[in-house]
Amino acid sequence: MPGVSRSIYRWPLFRSYELRSPLSRVPSCPSIESIEGAHPNKMPEKVWNLSDSEDCDKEVRYDLDRSNEEESWWNQKTLTNLDLSSNALTSISENVKNLGDLTVLNLQDNALISLPDGIGCLSKLTKLNISRNKLIELPESFFELKELKVLNLSHNDFAEIHSNVSDLIMLEVLDISFNSLNSLPGGIGFLVRLQQLTLNNNRLTELPNDIVNLRNLHKMDLAKNDLKQLPPVMGELRKLECLYVQHNDVGELPDFTGCDALKEIHISNNFIKSILADFCENLPQLKVLDLRDNKIEKLPDEISMLASLTRLDLSNNSISSLPSCLSTLAHLVSLQVEGNPIRSIRRDIIQCGTQRILKTLRERDGPGKGVENVKAPFEESTFPDVYQMKKGRSMIVSNKNLIDIPEQVFLDASEASVYNVDISKNKLGEVPSGITNLADQLTELNISFNLLKTIPMFFSRFERISYLNVSNNLLSDLPEVVGLLVTLRELNVANNQLKRIPPCVYELKGLEILLARDNKIEEIDATDAGLAALPRLATLDLANNNIKQVPPVLGLLKNITTLELIGNGFRQPRHQILEKGTESIMAYLRDRIPT
Repeated sequence: MPGVSRSIYRWPLFRSYELRSPLSRVPSCPSIESIEGAHPNKMPEKVWNLSDSEDCDKEVRYDLDRSNEEESWWNQKTLTNLDLSSNALTSISENVKNLGDLTVLNLQDNALISLPDGIGCLSKLTKLNISRNKLIELPESFFELKELKVLNLSHNDFAEIHSNVSDLIMLEVLDISFNSLNSLPGGIGFLVRLQQLTLNNNRLTELPNDIVNLRNLHKMDLAKNDLKQLPPVMGELRKLECLYVQHNDVGELPDFTGCDALKEIHISNNFIKSILADFCENLPQLKVLDLRDNKIEKLPDEISMLASLTRLDLSNNSISSLPSCLSTLAHLVSLQVEGNPIRSIRRDIIQCGTQRILKTLRERDGPGKGVENVKAPFEESTFPDVYQMKKGRSMIVSNKNLIDIPEQVFLDASEASVYNVDISKNKLGEVPSGITNLADQLTELNISFNLLKTIPMFFSRFERISYLNVSNNLLSDLPEVVGLLVTLRELNVANNQLKRIPPCVYELKGLEILLARDNKIEEIDATDAGLAALPRLATLDLANNNIKQVPPVLGLLKNITTLELIGNGFRQPRHQILEKGTESIMAYLRDRIPT
């Protein structure tokens, strides 16, 4: 395409090559080569022969409009990283096999309809991204990439995946989302190193039996398929932490006995009719259970055995009453029951949110029986010993009316390799400084239901934290230091005194869940400097605030699958649209964006 200039930036070790359009200049690069007059769907042949260049110390400018074989194309170094993404390439040369030292190859966002057989010669390749192309099959040689650890095939036109995918035994991450898969090949269970399997937005009607052999799997995403059932016994998936099965046709929950690491189940928009007692008894570590838009008619009393539950979404089911035992779930901060024919609790109470519902359920039991009335004396037995903490890798000192926690308790927790700290439902006016003894290992922290007015600066030391719950405190803002918690996946600031979403929240690029209901938030910033800066945000709860207007651009945040806005002062969207759920709200907002 005449006039189009593309640049290649060579970093100090000259071990990577990048051709993308457009690119912004990087002033710190020691040397720059540019390709002018590049054809939009064809790579210059010399790219595939970089290792044959001479005159290692010579910096050159190569112009495709002229021929100069005497000029050197590249300073001689072994090429390990090649990025050709976001061009209009329709093919890749067979000579890609000449780049035998490649470890990373990025071909995403092109117009490729096939891959050359020569790609199978890249025996050192560990990461390959060929998403957003037009591929329908992979060459047989592809499955000789024995060192491949990360493979992204999303947003293509695959109707099936060859059974030889089981030969890629080093795979840790496999993404085949947004294709046209009707089934998965048998033998996928041989990928025993797989940690993340993403299959959402396909046409899967069933799963192979050996999928439960993926014993290292941490996350499995099956959302938006045509699945009628899950494997009846999931217990072999002992490391599974997050399961996503939204928008399928699943009729019943499987047996999760043995899934001791499972923390999140998202199975909304299915046809589940009941929650069995066994399901509740076998998942005491479950934190998030999303069952909205199903056919559930009754909750078992055993639901109180989901002792770690923080979020329970039962919206839009057929539940007529709520069991009082729900109020005994000490960590429950978000209970969604809108859209059910509940007669035992007034509608205005339900609209007031989780804490009002739980309070009503406790009062139903009579005075003295609710969790709020349970008091523990301040004595040595108040705190768990090292053995107890080592057994569960958790330090749970909840509902003890404490105003401080001795540093020795945190030292014992450090010795027990604790990563989960729960000091909720006390009377703490500040976060105990002793918690810094766990800075290198802490991943989950719950300090809800206390008297906190601020977050201390030492939070910047929590470099591994993924879950932070500071709900039901007296916070009017969050300090900038919270923006440094780049590993944070879930942040709960509900029931505080926030008048805005703190700017530091928009620095949390990995944030997936933001719960900020029951505050005094007055506006929603959905611009690129606000919520749009959070590319992974999937759950946003802003119910019961002072929001006067919902910006239509919020509807462009396509990753949001759960949006709660009920209980605010805006007139649009109307209440009828809010009750229909997230998809209806987002569609409504998109329709209001000016053309």
